[in-house]
Amino acid sequence: MSSKRLGKMLKQRREEKHLTQAQLAHQVGVSQTYIAKLESGDKKNPTLDLLKNIAKALGVPVTELLG
Repeated sequence: MSSKRLGKMLKQRREEKHLTQAQLAHQVGVSQTYIAKLESGDKKNPTLDLLKNIAKALGVPVTELLG
């Protein structure tokens, strides 16, 4: 999985849901900085559990984030 691709998809889906990074971070139990790093591609290899939590918060399947 490309961290840049994941970050782009994550940001797109988050913005479609009209969520800030801070709001999404709160829902999944991580910091806003962590979400920002995921979106920028600076954070690589998030755990599957975290990806599942993010996907659930965004109302999309995990596979869509990995698209």
